[in-house]
Amino acid sequence: MPVTTHLRYVLRSVVAATTLAAIGLTAPQVSAAEGPSASGVAISPTASKATRTIAAAQTEAVRATSNLCGSTYVLQSAERLPDARRFGTLFTYTRGNAGYTGACAVFDNNTGTAKYMKLKLCTNRTEPRCDTDEGTFSQYAGPVTITGTHSEIFCSKSTAIMKSTKTSTAALIDRVDYATPCN
Repeated sequence: MPVTTHLRYVLRSVVAATTLAAIGLTAPQVSAAEGPSASGVAISPTASKATRTIAAAQTEAVRATSNLCGSTYVLQSAERLPDARRFGTLFTYTRGNAGYTGACAVFDNNTGTAKYMKLKLCTNRTEPRCDTDEGTFSQYAGPVTITGTHSEIFCSKSTAIMKSTKTSTAALIDRVDYATPCN
C-alpha cells in the first residue's frame, strides 16, 4: 500500500477513535453469539484459548486493529510471531453470522523500529483473489480484506513476512497460515 494510503488509514482510525470517545463509546457492541474480550472487542466463538489470552494481554492493540477492520468484524485469531519473542502480532478478523462473508488481517510491528513488512490475505479458491499490503512500516501492515461467499472465505490464507529491509535475505517472520477456521 502506498504511504499516502497507509497514512489515510491511520488518520481515519484516529478520527474514529476520537469521535467514539467524544460521544462516550469505547468499543463496538457485542452480539450474543460472540463474547467480549477484556478489550471490549467481540471475539469469535471459535477463537482459540491462545487468541483470548493475547487479546486480554494486548487490549489496546486489539482495539486499534479492530477499528482498522471495522465494527462488523470479530476477532478470530491473534498470534505472536515468530514465537514468544514477538517481533510482530498477526490479528485476523471475520465477518458473518451464518457463515463467513469476510476476513480482515492486520500485522502489528512490535519491534519499535521500521521494518519491511508484507501482509497478504487470499480467498480459498483454485485461483484466489488476494489483498496485499507491503512496504516499510513502523506500526503495522494492513488492513487487508477479502469478501465473498462462505466457501471462499472458509479456509482463507494469510501470509505475514517481516525483514529488516526489503532486500534482506533472512526473514524475521515468514508465516503462512489459515486466516479463518478450516475444518
